[in-house]
Amino acid sequence: MSEQLSTEDILAAAKLSRLAIDDATAAAYAGSLQKILAMMNVLDSVNTDNIKPLANIHENQQSLRTDTATTDIDRDANQSVAPSVADGLYLVPQVIE
Repeated sequence: MSEQLSTEDILAAAKLSRLAIDDATAAAYAGSLQKILAMMNVLDSVNTDNIKPLANIHENQQSLRTDTATTDIDRDANQSVAPSVADGLYLVPQVIE
């Protein structure tokens, strides 16, 4: 977009929208919107000729492993560093009376 948004443009849009804004606010909005439109121009310049549109974010599902029980956890090695263990269980301080 080669045109610049002016304070008058913002005030006109505000009037049509039945919004009451002052000149300072309209000027700030014009500046902010101009920055957004400048970013849109940058995005518009990106070459997307060979990019297939994404119709659904779930088109490419993540492959999940099967949920099977295994015995690859070495309980003795894990509990060897625990402060307190009894009968294969971790002992923790009581927090509720």
